[in-house]
Amino acid sequence: MKYLLLIYDDEGMWAGMTPEESQGLMQEYFAYSEEAFGSGVAKAGDALQPTATATTVRVRDGQTLTTDGPYAETKEQLGGYYLVDAADLDEAIRWAAKIPSARIGSIEVRPVMEFPDQGEEEGHEHDGAEG
Repeated sequence: MKYLLLIYDDEGMWAGMTPEESQGLMQEYFAYSEEAFGSGVAKAGDALQPTATATTVRVRDGQTLTTDGPYAETKEQLGGYYLVDAADLDEAIRWAAKIPSARIGSIEVRPVMEFPDQGEEEGHEHDGAEG
């Protein structure tokens, strides 16, 4: 089953790190990624640009409205994700606990909704995970 491991931490904490501290944490991320992708459990993963680069989109009464930044102010911001294919929730949680930011923020483990096979669509399989 596919799970999205959503990485939340405080952007301010990253900004306040020394170069050595941030480089050390990034090395941990590189090692985690190597393990997760090397084992075949990770299917995708990316870090996100800071929330200051985000745009929130809403459509109301047929009009597209945009707002700079994330929708809600929170202590922790979504900083990245891994998409894993795990046997069950327990295995997904084990992988989430290994993510370096689990020590300084939180990791949300969310099952990916799977829809009945829709067949091939534009050269790729449609599994409900597309935007």
